Amino acid sequence: MTPSLLLTAFIKKAQTDKTLKTSHISLYIAIIKCWEENNQINPVSISRSELMKMSKINAKATYHKCIKELHNLSYILYQPSYHPLKKSQITIIHIPKTPHPLRPNISQHPP
Repeated sequence: MTPSLLLTAFIKKAQTDKTLKTSHISLYIAIIKCWEENNQINPVSISRSELMKMSKINAKATYHKCIKELHNLSYILYQPSYHPLKKSQITIIHIPKTPHPLRPNISQHPP
């Protein structure tokens, strides 16, 4: 799945997910940017400080809350590194595309 399709699917799902706030959305976008720079290969090594800067999150507590919630809500798989010299790992979970409500899904109909 391309980054643009992944972001489109995420935004559609985020519209109905009442638990997501703007900080979750900006953090997810920053994660996708890192994933894209990693040639869309999972897992991607991430730096907390880089993600905080990219997503405009200033507080470490907010960052940790958002990344754990994105993990718990199955948007990402987050594997924290507790070693100061090793980066944490994030795996992007592909969000299934939901069919458009007004367009029939042709693959579901017999030929």
